[in-house]
Amino acid sequence: MSQYVSRLGSNRMAPRLRFPGAFPGSHRKPRRIAMLSVHTSPLHQPGTGDAGGMNVYIVELAKRLAAINIEVEVFTRATTGALPPAVELAPGVLVRHVDAGPYEGLAKEDLPAQLCAFTHGVMQAWAGQRPGYYDLVHSHYWLSGHVGWLAAQRWGVPLVHAMHTMAKVKNAALAEGDTPEPAARVIGETQIVSAADRLIANTAGEADELVRFYEADAAAVAVVHPGVNLERFRPADGRPAARARLGLPQDAFVPLFAGRIQPLKAPDVLLRAVAVLLDRDPSLRSRMVVPVVGGPSGSGLAKPEGLQKLAARLGITDVVRFHPPVGQDQLADWFRAASVLVMPSYSESFGLVAIEAQAAGTPVVAAAVGGLPVAVRDGASGFLIPGHDPQAYAQQLARFAESPELVARMGATAAAHAQGFGWDTAASATADVYTAALHEHRRRVRVQHG
Repeated sequence: MSQYVSRLGSNRMAPRLRFPGAFPGSHRKPRRIAMLSVHTSPLHQPGTGDAGGMNVYIVELAKRLAAINIEVEVFTRATTGALPPAVELAPGVLVRHVDAGPYEGLAKEDLPAQLCAFTHGVMQAWAGQRPGYYDLVHSHYWLSGHVGWLAAQRWGVPLVHAMHTMAKVKNAALAEGDTPEPAARVIGETQIVSAADRLIANTAGEADELVRFYEADAAAVAVVHPGVNLERFRPADGRPAARARLGLPQDAFVPLFAGRIQPLKAPDVLLRAVAVLLDRDPSLRSRMVVPVVGGPSGSGLAKPEGLQKLAARLGITDVVRFHPPVGQDQLADWFRAASVLVMPSYSESFGLVAIEAQAAGTPVVAAAVGGLPVAVRDGASGFLIPGHDPQAYAQQLARFAESPELVARMGATAAAHAQGFGWDTAASATADVYTAALHEHRRRVRVQHG
């Protein structure tokens, strides 16, 4: 069991936060925080470009924090001139658009050169407010961390940082042909880990990686599992109704991939597994539909048609259906309609999609990497597979194809398992991290000033 600030009790899904030097519960939580998301806006459609699980994380967390009276202002880079400088996402949640570089055509890899301009925009917004307007900075991803580092020091407030993904971890498990993360990112992440008052990790495994790869202070790491919107992602009216709405055959075996199409997420492993399945049992061809829902992203943009070409080479274009990214409500329908969600990722800080699918009543077959062993109960709500051998994925998928009862039984267990991952729990635990960071920051200031 991890020795970190946040220890997981017998119920792994409900974190109990403990901080060194216990402090009374009377210490106030922040009134207003500046949340930084430089490279992707919470208003963007997940599954497009660089928008993914982090977008969902920020939107849901901000809304739930506002519901417990912590106002959130999210600073993000403006990617169109059509949006106003500030947009109310929800009561108590404001999204501020910062001009930093051209609106379009700027890759994530080019953004470090725009961090100075982004920081200037953040400082301008702060300068127009009264002193002490923001109580704390919460940055997401390393690009935001660098802006947060400066802002927190300038404003005299604590910095809380969430990595979401880490360069050293990704580089240690690269997909074949994928591009390594650059040294500049590794250096930047190391600086942020050292500068942050608190680091939020999705799982105890991620907390271990922060210490092992980046020499993080274990006492500064808090484990808070991301949540899932249990009102949106639920079994609802069931698989038959969802299939009817999406035009899928009622009796089909439907292994689903949903996410950004890039080597890191390994959708090719699913296609290769499908080819293995059809080779073993040609009769499956008449009753299998394989939806791939998502758009090219990251290094996948270099060969945006690569997955379609692979399906053609494998001779499975008749069973694979490519769909562009969809909104959260329709995504929930895709999860309900699927027999199983397949996540063969090479790296996942948590695997939010796996929890969303399970909440909708669908089992998961996933790689045993990152946070997926926490997100999926192996053998109960799905199956975890070591490695990325298509043969191994085909073997587990065959079990679902041959047994609709297994789909129903594991789907029911998956829905029950996901109930422990509500966003309200995650927001409450995050607020506790903020409170501890504020408490420690004030104590340090008092010591410095005698």
